[in-house]
Amino acid sequence: MHFLLIYELSPDYLERRGQYRNEHLQLGWDACARGEMVMAGAMSDPFDMAALMFSCESADTVERWAQADPYVKHGLVTKYQVRQWNTAIGESAFNPIRP
Repeated sequence: MHFLLIYELSPDYLERRGQYRNEHLQLGWDACARGEMVMAGAMSDPFDMAALMFSCESADTVERWAQADPYVKHGLVTKYQVRQWNTAIGESAFNPIRP
């Protein structure tokens, strides 16, 4: 299944992320290597949200990842939600539906 982890970022996210960025990036690349995370990144103009896409069996995997993320632990993420994403279009869709 696909899941989206949606972050709401603190107003001082850009100023504070440097001290936690390497640990955050390593956590993400490790999840990619395990086949759990597909891609991730912050939204810009303004930098107030981020979206992380996962491909895994359960939302629990995504929740555990978020709880381990230093951005969450240190308050750079003010709120997050995990949502199952029912992908229907594209080569990587879990439930491809064609016309």
